[in-house]
Amino acid sequence: MKPADRCERLRCLNTAAPDGDRLLCVLTHKRSLAGVRYNAQARFSIQHADTPMTDTAVEEPNRHLAEALRAQRKALGWSLDRAAAETGVSKAMLGQIERGESSPTVATLWKIAGGFRSSLSSFLEPPPAAGTDTLLRRADALRTRPAGEGMLVAPLFPFEPRTGFEIFELTLLPGYERQSEPHEAGVSEYVLVVRGAMEVLVDGRWTPLAEGEAIRFAADRAHGYRNPGAVPAVFHNVIHYPRAVAG
Repeated sequence: MKPADRCERLRCLNTAAPDGDRLLCVLTHKRSLAGVRYNAQARFSIQHADTPMTDTAVEEPNRHLAEALRAQRKALGWSLDRAAAETGVSKAMLGQIERGESSPTVATLWKIAGGFRSSLSSFLEPPPAAGTDTLLRRADALRTRPAGEGMLVAPLFPFEPRTGFEIFELTLLPGYERQSEPHEAGVSEYVLVVRGAMEVLVDGRWTPLAEGEAIRFAADRAHGYRNPGAVPAVFHNVIHYPRAVAG
């Protein structure tokens, strides 16, 4: 199928990148839009539901997730049945994740992390090498889109026991909303908006945040994030754990 047959129009939403060569554009397709990925030249590129995601950037997180889940389960001596009971995720789904056959949503990843009393980032990538004091990270090389959700995730600094926190860059695509179940008791979150605008659900109320604004809240109660606008919202999310967690 020729590109002209596949799309109706190309609409640029944002050209604010300082280098001038990163345009935020949206392709309006005749078929449903299923995937959005970052690349070096365009802020987003388009992928359809019937297009296999086989690039290394997508395969590597799934491979690490499978290995991390299997390793943490075996370290605890848990069967898949026990892991399912602890996490609230079905035995079938856990088995598929361990075999690298499923890319779970962020909500499912949080259930797994909570059940294992582990950090979220421990399932996204390996921790820094022991004794690493200086660590340079590039969000462009880290972003993934779990299960095709409307949120892009870049684990800037994975959890380390010596710091007690992890830092993510999260991108909410236009119209996306995610409500999170309470995390483990004592977990707190810090949200700093670096581009666009968004809203955070805290204590049952949606609080609007503009670029440069920040909020801290207790994440051991129901909370959420949403982007009611027409352009992506990017924010840094610091998650602090009150005690030592696994990985």
